[in-house]
Amino acid sequence: MATYHINLEGDVLRVKFGKPADGDQIVQDAAARLDELIASGDLGGGRLLKIDGPASLPVCYLIAHKVSHLYAAIAVFDPKIGREGYKTYIVATTHTPAYKLGELIETDEVQNNKPNIKVVLCGPPQSGKSCLREGLKQAISSIEGAPYPYTITACPDGEGTWFSEAAGRDPELARQLKNAYKAKFTPEFAKKAAGWVRSANTRLNIIDVGGKITEENLLIMREATHAVILARDASKVSEWKDVCESLRLDVIAIIHSDYQGHADEIKTESPLLTGSIHYLERGEAISTREMVQALAKKLVSLVK
Repeated sequence: MATYHINLEGDVLRVKFGKPADGDQIVQDAAARLDELIASGDLGGGRLLKIDGPASLPVCYLIAHKVSHLYAAIAVFDPKIGREGYKTYIVATTHTPAYKLGELIETDEVQNNKPNIKVVLCGPPQSGKSCLREGLKQAISSIEGAPYPYTITACPDGEGTWFSEAAGRDPELARQLKNAYKAKFTPEFAKKAAGWVRSANTRLNIIDVGGKITEENLLIMREATHAVILARDASKVSEWKDVCESLRLDVIAIIHSDYQGHADEIKTESPLLTGSIHYLERGEAISTREMVQALAKKLVSLVK
């Protein structure tokens, strides 16, 4: 099984991750597949190429390098914009007046005909939500047949999906970049983030929100369908549970973030996943931990 899959269907290049691997191997496999498609004439160039599917930043650069000179314009699918339920693409490169840079191309292609799950990770600050988000993403990606876990960072804390891997390699650089990207949680940002969640059309979406119960957070959370509550302080769980219930979110897990712990503990699995997860620290590999694996399987089961 390749680490990255690329196939052409009409004028759409379908891309997705395969078996788990480091970024360098994924880029090499993606390059080999693109060269194969170009050599066979399948990627022979034309007026417009649409690209649909998840890609790492290095793979995005690779694809652009390989095909941008072959097509007059290239548009990339964005699940956060466009008509609900239908795919919309953004023109990212263009060499023709027929397409403007940044132009939206709406299609009649249905995004999916299966459940559209939007799970918000919520709870008090400093509970490890961003760490859990990245661990979940890796754990779900390792489950055969699982949908791609699309993540939305719905808080302007500067800690995007890139942060965990960066912190594992260079904690100081990651901290400096986070501080540079950090912004205030304004009503304008909340409205924009709520729009991202509302328009998210992928099958499994994971939303990381701020750690305070504010009007801005509520605006974002009400666009979700399910919730996972993560808290270091057990006394704070009830207020977050009340918020989720008031927004009619289906709470599927309540997890104690045990920073001083040495092992995970699962107390119940159904209907509510409960227990603890230990030492959620930036840069730590947590995808194989017992609680992360259990939560990943529960999320995947929601879309099957």
